[in-house]
Amino acid sequence: MKKSFGAKTLVFPTPVWVVGTYDREGKPNVMTAAWGGICCSSPPCVAVSLRKATYTYGNIVERRAFTISVPSEAYAREADYIGMVSGKNVDKFVTAGLTPIRSSLVDAPYIGEFPLVIECRLLHTNEFGLHTQFVGEILDVKAEDSVCDEKGHVDIGKVKPILFDPEINTYHGVGRLLGRAFSIGKDIRGR
Repeated sequence: MKKSFGAKTLVFPTPVWVVGTYDREGKPNVMTAAWGGICCSSPPCVAVSLRKATYTYGNIVERRAFTISVPSEAYAREADYIGMVSGKNVDKFVTAGLTPIRSSLVDAPYIGEFPLVIECRLLHTNEFGLHTQFVGEILDVKAEDSVCDEKGHVDIGKVKPILFDPEINTYHGVGRLLGRAFSIGKDIRGR
């Protein structure tokens, strides 16, 4: 029997993403967000939902661009810190000891130390209650060589992205490999 939890933001997994923007004066800023995911494959797009009260919200509206830096497990502490303070009050790059890198494709910075980066041009905004969903067209994905496999593909096991549990506010790593997509279920299809 299943237990009812009511209407909650309880979906697994939720990614730990760090959204990069520039403010009006050109100061690099980052914030941690977990309400995000792929929303279109052609053109390739991601969506991230933010509250209007965040500093990053105004920066995205103004600059019409953002980046997503995906922290590895080794940077869980920094990613958590980035989500606890406002860029209005502190330079998060300096305090966390991270390096802002200027994107050559969009008007937004990304974090040099994080292994995977997605550079986005703002395509759409959608209002949903407390949050605004920003849909960004992916112009490029950058990955450190160290997180790529022998064929040159980004390897989730090497990236070691962080997952967030919104119910109990904990961070987690990615689990073990279960099998190849569009393959392990083939035997069921034939029944």
